[in-house]
Amino acid sequence: MHSERTWWSKTRLLMIICLAVLAVFGFLVHAFAEALNHIAIFGFPLGFYMAAQGSPIAFVILVFWFASRQDRIDRSFGNAEE
Repeated sequence: MHSERTWWSKTRLLMIICLAVLAVFGFLVHAFAEALNHIAIFGFPLGFYMAAQGSPIAFVILVFWFASRQDRIDRSFGNAEE
């Protein structure tokens, strides 16, 4: 029972971290896109680049990072799938 609570505690913390990162790249970056447009990278405004390329790349990286961290948590508590 104690092990299950600890597992859920670690899993919940991982979910909260991932949701916070998702909120930053999904909402916060887009909210400041116009302000970021004053900075240019390779001729493209930074706001456009972050909205069109940065956020989707961050989402894909976040999915793989979440899966690897969750697998590590599962393995440490003996809940891993083979």
